[in-house]
Amino acid sequence: MSFTQVAIIGLGLQGGSIGLAIQQYLPEARVTGYDLDPATRARATERGLCHTVSESAEDAVASADLVIFCVPPGAMGAAAAPLRDAIPAHCLVSDVGSSKKAISAALAEALPDHLVIPAHPVAGTENSGPDAGFASLFRNRWCIVTPPEPCDLLKLTSLVHFWEALGANVEIMSAEHHDLVLAVTSHLPHLIAYTIVGTASDLEDVTQGEVIKYSAGGFRDFTRIAASDPTMWRDVFLSNKDAVLTMLQRFTEDLTALQRAIRVGDGEQLFDHFARTRAIRRSIIEEGQDDSRPDFGRSDHDGAARGKTKG
Repeated sequence: MSFTQVAIIGLGLQGGSIGLAIQQYLPEARVTGYDLDPATRARATERGLCHTVSESAEDAVASADLVIFCVPPGAMGAAAAPLRDAIPAHCLVSDVGSSKKAISAALAEALPDHLVIPAHPVAGTENSGPDAGFASLFRNRWCIVTPPEPCDLLKLTSLVHFWEALGANVEIMSAEHHDLVLAVTSHLPHLIAYTIVGTASDLEDVTQGEVIKYSAGGFRDFTRIAASDPTMWRDVFLSNKDAVLTMLQRFTEDLTALQRAIRVGDGEQLFDHFARTRAIRRSIIEEGQDDSRPDFGRSDHDGAARGKTKG
């Protein structure tokens, strides 16, 4: 089974990239799209993010056999509910949200007559909006699929093949496990980045502007992460709060241990900790999820054209 018409609801970074990727890697499929913002719809049409950008969500999904919701996590239910009768009965529904348990429940409640198989492409940049998308966003990145139980195996397989065709490596896991893993690999780092950049901003008057003026690579990369879409990340933390709070408690305990090591001059503990984390960085490079070249192998052209991969 393959999808012949895909409808994308939400035409920002993720939705726009999916539309461009389908046109490049699945040219036999037709893409329709819709966004609540008229300006976004106009720009999506100019960029050719879809074959057709519809003036209503109902028109966009009318003939679809796959609908993908690419809206902020907190808006999933509200975006899906009005389409209950418009989405064809045979159509598979999915999404791209980064917290799966809450989104799965919201979509299942909004569309009780449809099969919903949530997914999360672990790919993105700090940029957002219809100008941010590009076709290669998902190449050699992971897409985590969290099917319900029971699940139509034919449609699950089709969704897996869909993401593989766009270049992603697909992993299947439960929504609960996904939320725990992403809390430590994505959500907590973003929370830390927002905190550090906020603290630096508070110190600007004290340091006479030197925090920003003399930003080294580490702080600069924190500001890149902290520039991510505030609406999306607000919703991520609220929808995945249990897993985030669990990981935040563990992080706080580890940070306290390092604080004590610095205070008492325990260089051995600090060295051992830093050596272990350095090995993790090497493992990420070996997995092909980042680049060991200077500035992570990202040219100024790449950074300006499409943003840098989020941490």
